[in-house]
Amino acid sequence: MTATHTRPADTARHDWASGLTAFAAVMLFIVGLLNLFRGIMAVAEDDVFVTTPNYVFEFDLTSWGWIHLVLGVIAMIVSAGLLKATTWARVVGVAIAGLVIIANFLSLPYYPVWSLVMIAISGFVIWALCVVRRGDLFTPSD
Repeated sequence: MTATHTRPADTARHDWASGLTAFAAVMLFIVGLLNLFRGIMAVAEDDVFVTTPNYVFEFDLTSWGWIHLVLGVIAMIVSAGLLKATTWARVVGVAIAGLVIIANFLSLPYYPVWSLVMIAISGFVIWALCVVRRGDLFTPSD
């Protein structure tokens, strides 16, 4: 085969992998944006959140706000790297999505439904980033 022609199976696999990576990038950006808003809400207005008494993981809401704010900003930056299909962004994207899951689990009593939704979305991001093999993606040099 010449360099200008690729097999249809290779093209379909590249399209599938690129689609999953774009899905992960968009979802990670949304997670980051929502974490950013949640962090701003927690830092600016502590009374927006309902607290559960006697919860094992009891932290100050302002601290949680800063944690979510920082995770949100990092997630939004990493999502830009995912759109360029860089390897570092895939690795950091999995790590950030994992940290978002942990942070939302620990903040379950303050906003339970929201936390569960964020955990689910972050789980999909991790799945989409881990299921694609490195060779399946087009690189900018392709």
